[in-house]
Amino acid sequence: MSEPAANATSEAVALSERALDHLAFIRSAMESAGSFTSVPGRGGIAMGLSAILAAILVHNSPEDWFRIWVLDALLAAAIGGWFMRRKAATLGQKLASGVGRRFLLNLSPALLAAAVLSFALLRGGHADLVPGTWLLLYGVAVVSGGAFSVRPVLIMGACFIFLGAITLLTSPAWANVLLATGFGGLHLVFGCIIARSYGG
Repeated sequence: MSEPAANATSEAVALSERALDHLAFIRSAMESAGSFTSVPGRGGIAMGLSAILAAILVHNSPEDWFRIWVLDALLAAAIGGWFMRRKAATLGQKLASGVGRRFLLNLSPALLAAAVLSFALLRGGHADLVPGTWLLLYGVAVVSGGAFSVRPVLIMGACFIFLGAITLLTSPAWANVLLATGFGGLHLVFGCIIARSYGG
């Protein structure tokens, strides 16, 4: 191969490598700046149905209300996580990087706070404040994560905050109904909206 041809080939390879680097940078920037669209509508629907089942079980066995709702929370987390991973894989998004990572990091602190406060309230004899605390802090978690997601997620979080405030100011006799309204009803409504408008 002649020297001019070799130089041309070398320059073309270098240009190609630079172009790939630029594309990788652009893709990374877009992932960081974009919305996390892997929030699963169908997962929200399934979480809502499990919460309604939990409310029915609590109604039949009120002495076990805390255990039933905690088990439902663990089940809902597993359901949501599975559907989220599935939708993220379909959309080509990564949960551990970019906007997916920010969504999860913003979601976690309020959920951890809810867990810690729950046991502190129970130990202090304030079990009546636990349902409202769950709804309120779950709403805070969803609003925080929703800042990096689609608009219905943010609105759903605000609805949970509002419902949590109402629950804290309402008679404890309504706690199970309000928990079912939030974790059941809101998840069903917004799950349907997200599934219809954003897929999955």
